[in-house]
Amino acid sequence: MTPVLEGLRVVEGSAFVAAPLGGMTLAQLGAEVIRFDAIGGGLDYQRWPVTEEGVSLFWAGLNKGKKSIQVDLRSEAGREIITQLITQPGPDNGIFLSNFPESSWLSYERLRQERDDLIYVNIIGNPDASTAVDYTVNPSSGFAMATGPIGSNMPTNHVLPAWDTATGLTAALGLLAAERYRHRTGIGQLSKISLTDVAFAMVANLGYMAQAQLTKEDRVPVGNDLYGAFGRDFATKDDRRIMVVAISKRQWQSLVEATDIVEHLPAIEKALGVDLSKEGDRWDARDAIASFMAPFIEDHTLEEIAETFDAKGVCWGPYQTFTQLVNEDRRATVNNPMFDKIDQPGVGRILAPGSPLSFSEIDRGQPTVAPRLGEHTDEILLEMLSMTSTEVGKLHDNGVVAGPQS
Repeated sequence: MTPVLEGLRVVEGSAFVAAPLGGMTLAQLGAEVIRFDAIGGGLDYQRWPVTEEGVSLFWAGLNKGKKSIQVDLRSEAGREIITQLITQPGPDNGIFLSNFPESSWLSYERLRQERDDLIYVNIIGNPDASTAVDYTVNPSSGFAMATGPIGSNMPTNHVLPAWDTATGLTAALGLLAAERYRHRTGIGQLSKISLTDVAFAMVANLGYMAQAQLTKEDRVPVGNDLYGAFGRDFATKDDRRIMVVAISKRQWQSLVEATDIVEHLPAIEKALGVDLSKEGDRWDARDAIASFMAPFIEDHTLEEIAETFDAKGVCWGPYQTFTQLVNEDRRATVNNPMFDKIDQPGVGRILAPGSPLSFSEIDRGQPTVAPRLGEHTDEILLEMLSMTSTEVGKLHDNGVVAGPQS
């Protein structure tokens, strides 16, 4: 079946997480995404994690389904090639996604001279364009100060680059919104997306900014408890840990039935003056609830818990390492149609995801490999920019472009 974004061509100039993720999101939906890099690779070409031979699994993971061209970006000839690629004519061309500085030869005004209706989505750190990355934005957001063990006054960073992820997906959304606007009006535009703005907007959207303004109180770390409802981690009989969550009334009923603590609820309500049908009251009574729930969980293995909880419809999940996720969690990998085995060049045969999106009328397709650096250089020059073989040969001879490494 036809991929949902087939025909759309996006040029990507990127490094790190947000911009490559935005481009890959579009590529996995069928867009033709062309990533350009300096000869030898950009800042993220060798980023960890890597194989024993030093091949970046990070780069391979975030560039699936794209085309790759290597160009000497310091040369006038190399810059002219990329400019032509970004500003190609046609209704499905003229779309640029980047987290490179929007200046000099890659400035919006400069590129607009070649194509007036250019769509340019530019990811930046802070709103004033000063430098920021996920690992500096998150501490500023307040989340690091509210994360960690109970009673801790030390900030705790998270491993997941959450703001990079959210920004990359927002960039893909912004690009499609701008393309929709151009389709209707014929007008292109520059869209800037700040990592900090994405993070701070979410702080406000979740109510935490308003809470700080109105209550004048700071959120303190609560360990693995779910703030404002009942959710807590427990140890199983075989020394595994699980997380259980009961936000809705149905989730709460399923959990108390599965852990066989229904008869103890009236005593908790009477002793603490709470109504456990209310989400906030379950938060207030979380320690008492957990004291009755823990013995049941501690008396069962993870496998037994899974069987019981799944049968009752409990909302829960196991704590597991990345290795356990791959080797043991069949729900996430083996039995998940999003995943399939691919032969990634330079890496080997690995399990890889396609798009998390599925559609009733469109096949989301199988996972695709990331290209070798410069794999499509000649194809892009010959077919997209209509150069002759002689012209392409001279560019190679002069070191302006490079093909795939052997």
